[in-house]
Amino acid sequence: MAKGEETTTLKSLEDFDPQKKPKRNKFACACAILASMTSILLGYGFAFLIAPVYASEVSPTSSRGFLTSLPEVFLNGGILIGYISNYGFSKLPLRYGWRVMLGIGAIPSILLAVAVLAMPESPRWLVAKGRLGEAKKVLYKISDSKEEAQQRLIDIKEIAGIPLDCDDDIVSVTKVQGKGVWKELFIYPTPAVRHIFIASLGIHFFAQATGIDAVVLYSPRIFEKAGIKSDTNKLLATIAVGFMKTMFVLVATFLLDRIGRRALLLTSVGGLILSLLTLAISLTIINNSHASLTWAIGLSIAAVLSYVGSFSIGSGPITWVYSSEIFPLRLRAQGVSIGAVVNRVTSGVISMTFLSLVNAITIGGAFFLFAGIAIVAWIFHYTMLPETQGKTLEEIEGSFGNFWRKPNVNATKEVNHEIQLSYND
Repeated sequence: MAKGEETTTLKSLEDFDPQKKPKRNKFACACAILASMTSILLGYGFAFLIAPVYASEVSPTSSRGFLTSLPEVFLNGGILIGYISNYGFSKLPLRYGWRVMLGIGAIPSILLAVAVLAMPESPRWLVAKGRLGEAKKVLYKISDSKEEAQQRLIDIKEIAGIPLDCDDDIVSVTKVQGKGVWKELFIYPTPAVRHIFIASLGIHFFAQATGIDAVVLYSPRIFEKAGIKSDTNKLLATIAVGFMKTMFVLVATFLLDRIGRRALLLTSVGGLILSLLTLAISLTIINNSHASLTWAIGLSIAAVLSYVGSFSIGSGPITWVYSSEIFPLRLRAQGVSIGAVVNRVTSGVISMTFLSLVNAITIGGAFFLFAGIAIVAWIFHYTMLPETQGKTLEEIEGSFGNFWRKPNVNATKEVNHEIQLSYND
């Protein structure tokens, strides 16, 4: 009797031990890294559209944030290498420098173009095409356990409208995609889909409207306004900007699956607000002063570095991680594409109007404007974006649909089921 009680006690104590975090799936990591590197070297559009979606669909739930943020890591790493190469190639004669800079990028591109052939299709795409046998094989490779792979397959089959007891390798999928998808997004969206769509558009808009591309593209001009006159020093300061962006986005990749998207995003935008206000004040003081103010110059440089660091630790990578995981499978391709269009259009408007804005309201005024937009962004993120950490892609939709209280997950599933039936009809 005593021995039985001792065994029971030991078992109950073991129940309190924290569960070991699963090791990162090497195959999923390799696929996400290849997609991220290829996206940067083979096309900017590929980087913003396909890579985050692909990485989110091949990633296990435990490390989806880390793997989906890799495109942003390699993008910022590429920008840093570009800054460094600009500094190095500036020492060559002009007729050779730009040719070498353009030509040297072809070498890794050729190697990765071959390596990408080894990447599998995502399991969700395979199921949508009725290729269940291939989807099972991929899921077993990219999941942390056999049980997780089976559960992910069940969830995907349910959304794709395939009977759960169907184990055929090839099945006929009658669901119509395309026309019905656009109608669901724009004409008769459910409360959850409407919330998801607004959240995606908003997070993409505010990521660019707070001025990141203006700072990255015109950092030499900003440093010149701050009082740095030497071309060499401006290039070195620009390298420091690239270094900060890359280092902080690396930090973000390890925090996304630990502290969550929402907390990291709100902290990031809060940092943007403080950095933009500091930069606006210091640049205004420098512009209105006839003497060289060393402290103001140093404060401006520190504010720029703080700004790019704050952006890269949250708003930069989370924008793509979040928007690629919140859309349900039937809407993901179109939803992410629309978000990317908003991102790129906003980026283009900011980049093309920044110098005109500076001439109209001064450089300090421009950054005061960006700070005001960042304040609105913080309020939007706080009220509109629920946490998605630790949820499967199929569960996330249940987190949306109500801004002020926890949404009814069961109601959302019932609505989804009705939508699937209408598609199949």
